[in-house]
Amino acid sequence: MPPMDIVIQPATLDMADSFRQALDVVAREHRYLIFLEAPPVESTRNFIAQVLAKGWSQFYAVRDGQVVGWCDVVRDERPGMTHIGRLGIGLLPEYRGLKIGGRLLAATVADAFQRGATRIELEVFAANVRAIALYRKFGFVAEGRKRQARCLDGICDDSIPMALLKDEVPPAPCIEQIQVGEKQLDGGHE
Repeated sequence: MPPMDIVIQPATLDMADSFRQALDVVAREHRYLIFLEAPPVESTRNFIAQVLAKGWSQFYAVRDGQVVGWCDVVRDERPGMTHIGRLGIGLLPEYRGLKIGGRLLAATVADAFQRGATRIELEVFAANVRAIALYRKFGFVAEGRKRQARCLDGICDDSIPMALLKDEVPPAPCIEQIQVGEKQLDGGHE
């Protein structure tokens, strides 16, 4: 399946059920996310409504009307921390390795910076080497290592905190223009 079939679009409430289904598949893999199943449907809808109401950044990778991946940056609302966004991303297994994650990341990071974030942070499990390579390509920097941060299903894994500062985003040619829906954004790397 060619990646051209995939549309990167801003989150909408009418895609909540499809987003939740994708989130649940990735969570149940017990490898990439901190939770083991998606939250209930109503909680998912409330989260998306909050994303939209607060002007946070969330994009979906959509194929044939179904969410096959997502990326979001949720802003910290504590005093002195409002410049920070926390990144979350996931793709259904059959859509990995097709550069869709890079397209999602480019759209979401660009949107978050346009909306005023100046620091985007995340945590990634050390075993997720493909994701770590993608984040590094975008300019994210490791900020330490939490040893044995998760022990699940008999396997312990470290967690690596990473962050990207707006004024440290890699210059062109890594930054490219990408088309998202009807909105042109300064994107990241593919």
